Amino acid sequence: MVASILIAGCGGDDGEGEGEASLPEGCSEVEAPEPRQAEASRPESELNGPATAVVETSCGEFEIELDIAGSPRTTASFAGLAEQGLYEGTGFHRVARGFVVQGGDPLGDGTGGPGYSVDEPPPPDTSYLRGVVAMAKTPAEPPGRSGSQFFVVTAPADAGLPAEYAVLGRVTRGMEVVERIEQLGDPGGADGPPSEPVVIERITIERG
Repeated sequence: MVASILIAGCGGDDGEGEGEASLPEGCSEVEAPEPRQAEASRPESELNGPATAVVETSCGEFEIELDIAGSPRTTASFAGLAEQGLYEGTGFHRVARGFVVQGGDPLGDGTGGPGYSVDEPPPPDTSYLRGVVAMAKTPAEPPGRSGSQFFVVTAPADAGLPAEYAVLGRVTRGMEVVERIEQLGDPGGADGPPSEPVVIERITIERG
Protein backbone atom coordinates (compact mmCIF):
# COMPACT_ATOMS: atom_id res chain seq x y z
CA MET A 1 0.00 0.00 0.00
CA VAL A 2 2.90 2.38 0.61
CA ALA A 3 4.04 2.36 -3.00
CA SER A 4 0.52 2.81 -4.28
CA ILE A 5 0.12 6.01 -2.34
CA LEU A 6 2.25 7.71 -4.88
CA ILE A 7 1.51 6.40 -8.34
CA ALA A 8 -2.10 6.18 -9.44
CA GLY A 9 -4.08 6.34 -12.64
CA CYS A 10 -5.87 9.43 -13.87
CA GLY A 11 -9.59 9.61 -13.12
CA GLY A 12 -11.92 9.75 -16.09
CA ASP A 13 -15.47 10.56 -17.06
CA ASP A 14 -17.58 7.40 -17.02
CA GLY A 15 -20.09 8.90 -19.40
CA GLU A 16 -23.41 10.65 -19.25
CA GLY A 17 -26.53 9.70 -17.37
CA GLU A 18 -25.19 7.35 -14.73
CA GLY A 19 -22.64 9.82 -13.32
CA GLU A 20 -25.12 12.15 -11.70
CA ALA A 21 -27.04 9.32 -10.01
CA SER A 22 -23.87 7.78 -8.57
CA LEU A 23 -22.56 10.98 -7.01
CA PRO A 24 -22.84 11.30 -3.22
CA GLU A 25 -25.17 14.01 -1.98
CA GLY A 26 -23.20 17.25 -1.83
CA CYS A 27 -21.04 16.51 -4.89
CA SER A 28 -21.50 18.29 -8.21
CA GLU A 29 -21.08 16.63 -11.58
CA VAL A 30 -17.92 18.02 -13.20
CA GLU A 31 -15.64 17.28 -16.13
CA ALA A 32 -12.36 15.53 -15.48
CA PRO A 33 -9.52 18.10 -15.29
CA GLU A 34 -7.27 18.47 -18.32
CA PRO A 35 -3.68 17.39 -17.59
CA ARG A 36 -1.21 20.25 -17.55
CA GLN A 37 2.46 20.82 -16.93
CA ALA A 38 3.16 23.13 -13.99
CA GLU A 39 6.16 25.25 -13.12
CA ALA A 40 5.87 27.08 -9.81
CA SER A 41 8.21 29.28 -7.79
CA ARG A 42 9.72 27.92 -4.61
CA PRO A 43 8.75 30.06 -1.56
CA GLU A 44 11.51 32.25 -0.21
CA SER A 45 10.28 32.33 3.38
CA GLU A 46 8.34 30.26 5.89
CA LEU A 47 4.89 31.08 7.23
CA ASN A 48 4.58 33.23 10.34
CA GLY A 49 1.88 32.38 12.86
CA PRO A 50 -1.05 29.97 12.46
CA ALA A 51 -2.54 29.33 9.03
CA THR A 52 -5.43 27.32 7.62
CA ALA A 53 -5.87 25.98 4.09
CA VAL A 54 -9.47 26.15 2.86
CA VAL A 55 -9.90 23.51 0.16
CA GLU A 56 -12.90 24.10 -2.11
CA THR A 57 -13.89 21.05 -4.14
CA SER A 58 -16.75 19.89 -6.31
CA CYS A 59 -17.86 17.82 -3.29
CA GLY A 60 -17.74 20.69 -0.79
CA GLU A 61 -15.21 22.49 1.37
CA PHE A 62 -12.82 21.29 4.05
CA GLU A 63 -10.13 23.00 6.10
CA ILE A 64 -6.59 21.93 6.96
CA GLU A 65 -4.86 23.41 10.00
CA LEU A 66 -1.29 23.67 8.74
CA ASP A 67 1.44 22.24 10.98
CA ILE A 68 3.77 25.20 10.64
CA ALA A 69 5.81 24.41 13.75
CA GLY A 70 6.41 20.79 12.84
CA SER A 71 6.77 21.20 9.06
CA PRO A 72 7.82 24.78 8.28
CA ARG A 73 9.27 24.09 4.81
CA THR A 74 6.46 21.78 3.74
CA THR A 75 3.69 24.16 4.82
CA ALA A 76 5.42 27.15 3.22
CA SER A 77 5.70 25.28 -0.07
CA PHE A 78 2.06 24.16 0.00
CA ALA A 79 0.85 27.67 0.82
CA GLY A 80 3.00 29.13 -1.95
CA LEU A 81 1.61 26.66 -4.49
CA ALA A 82 -1.94 27.44 -3.38
CA GLU A 83 -1.36 31.18 -3.70
CA GLN A 84 0.14 30.71 -7.17
CA GLY A 85 -3.02 28.88 -8.22
CA LEU A 86 -1.35 25.54 -8.94
CA TYR A 87 -4.15 23.55 -7.31
CA GLU A 88 -6.99 25.25 -9.17
CA GLY A 89 -8.59 22.82 -11.57
CA THR A 90 -6.67 19.78 -10.37
CA GLY A 91 -8.42 16.63 -9.18
CA PHE A 92 -8.37 13.86 -6.63
CA HIS A 93 -6.82 11.19 -8.80
CA ARG A 94 -6.64 8.40 -6.23
CA VAL A 95 -9.09 6.96 -3.70
CA ALA A 96 -8.49 3.95 -1.46
CA ARG A 97 -11.46 3.44 0.85
CA GLY A 98 -10.52 3.11 4.48
CA PHE A 99 -7.02 4.39 3.71
CA VAL A 100 -6.53 7.70 1.86
CA VAL A 101 -7.78 10.11 -0.79
CA GLN A 102 -5.03 11.82 -2.81
CA GLY A 103 -4.93 14.86 -5.08
CA GLY A 104 -2.99 17.92 -6.09
CA ASP A 105 -1.35 16.58 -9.26
CA PRO A 106 -1.56 18.96 -12.26
CA LEU A 107 -1.00 15.98 -14.61
CA GLY A 108 -3.77 14.01 -12.91
CA ASP A 109 -2.06 10.62 -13.07
CA GLY A 110 0.07 10.63 -9.92
CA THR A 111 3.30 11.62 -11.66
CA GLY A 112 3.07 15.42 -11.78
CA GLY A 113 4.34 18.16 -9.53
CA PRO A 114 5.34 21.83 -9.31
CA GLY A 115 8.77 21.57 -10.92
CA TYR A 116 10.68 21.50 -7.63
CA SER A 117 10.73 19.47 -4.44
CA VAL A 118 11.09 20.09 -0.70
CA ASP A 119 12.80 17.79 1.81
CA GLU A 120 11.55 17.71 5.40
CA PRO A 121 11.70 14.25 7.04
CA PRO A 122 9.06 13.78 9.74
CA PRO A 123 9.96 12.59 13.26
CA PRO A 124 10.38 8.79 13.53
CA ASP A 125 7.36 8.52 15.86
CA THR A 126 4.98 10.18 13.35
CA SER A 127 1.58 8.48 13.11
CA TYR A 128 -0.79 8.99 10.20
CA LEU A 129 -4.12 9.07 12.00
CA ARG A 130 -7.55 9.75 10.54
CA GLY A 131 -7.73 13.31 9.25
CA VAL A 132 -3.97 13.79 9.00
CA VAL A 133 -2.87 15.40 5.74
CA ALA A 134 0.57 14.52 4.40
CA MET A 135 2.56 14.91 1.20
CA ALA A 136 2.95 12.04 -1.26
CA LYS A 137 6.24 10.82 -2.68
CA THR A 138 7.56 7.87 -4.68
CA PRO A 139 9.25 4.94 -2.93
CA ALA A 140 12.55 5.92 -4.56
CA GLU A 141 12.49 9.40 -3.03
CA PRO A 142 13.96 10.08 0.41
CA PRO A 143 11.75 10.43 3.51
CA GLY A 144 10.02 13.79 3.72
CA ARG A 145 10.34 14.74 0.06
CA SER A 146 7.31 16.45 -1.43
CA GLY A 147 6.07 18.29 -4.47
CA SER A 148 2.40 19.27 -4.81
CA GLN A 149 0.53 16.01 -4.23
CA PHE A 150 -1.08 15.48 -0.84
CA PHE A 151 -3.27 12.83 0.76
CA VAL A 152 -5.85 12.83 3.55
CA VAL A 153 -5.94 9.77 5.79
CA THR A 154 -9.41 8.20 5.96
CA ALA A 155 -8.41 5.05 7.86
CA PRO A 156 -10.56 4.54 10.99
CA ALA A 157 -7.50 5.00 13.20
CA ASP A 158 -3.85 4.75 12.09
CA ALA A 159 -3.10 4.19 8.40
CA GLY A 160 -0.05 2.13 9.35
CA LEU A 161 2.34 4.08 7.12
CA PRO A 162 6.04 4.41 7.95
CA ALA A 163 7.26 7.84 9.06
CA GLU A 164 8.37 8.85 5.56
CA TYR A 165 5.72 11.34 4.46
CA ALA A 166 6.03 15.01 5.34
CA VAL A 167 3.05 16.06 7.47
CA LEU A 168 1.12 19.05 6.17
CA GLY A 169 -1.48 19.29 8.94
CA ARG A 170 -4.86 17.93 9.94
CA VAL A 171 -8.45 18.37 8.71
CA THR A 172 -10.23 20.43 11.37
CA ARG A 173 -13.49 21.08 9.52
CA GLY A 174 -15.29 19.29 6.73
CA MET A 175 -14.11 15.72 7.21
CA GLU A 176 -17.55 14.73 5.91
CA VAL A 177 -16.50 16.24 2.56
CA VAL A 178 -13.43 14.01 2.49
CA GLU A 179 -15.74 11.08 3.23
CA ARG A 180 -17.90 12.01 0.23
CA ILE A 181 -14.83 11.84 -1.99
CA GLU A 182 -13.92 8.52 -0.40
CA GLN A 183 -17.36 7.13 -1.34
CA LEU A 184 -16.34 7.40 -4.99
CA GLY A 185 -13.64 4.80 -4.47
CA ASP A 186 -14.02 1.12 -5.29
CA PRO A 187 -16.49 -0.42 -2.78
CA GLY A 188 -14.20 -3.42 -2.41
CA GLY A 189 -11.33 -1.20 -1.33
CA ALA A 190 -9.28 -1.44 -4.52
CA ASP A 191 -6.84 1.42 -5.01
CA GLY A 192 -7.49 3.65 -8.03
CA PRO A 193 -9.17 6.74 -9.47
CA PRO A 194 -12.62 7.81 -8.24
CA SER A 195 -15.64 6.58 -10.18
CA GLU A 196 -16.52 10.20 -10.99
CA PRO A 197 -14.21 13.24 -11.24
CA VAL A 198 -13.67 15.36 -8.13
CA VAL A 199 -12.09 18.74 -8.80
CA ILE A 200 -10.23 21.13 -6.51
CA GLU A 201 -11.67 24.53 -7.42
CA ARG A 202 -9.21 26.51 -5.31
CA ILE A 203 -7.19 26.42 -2.10
CA THR A 204 -7.12 29.60 -0.04
CA ILE A 205 -4.61 30.20 2.76
CA GLU A 206 -6.07 32.04 5.74
CA ARG A 207 -3.49 33.45 8.16
CA GLY A 208 -3.96 34.20 11.82
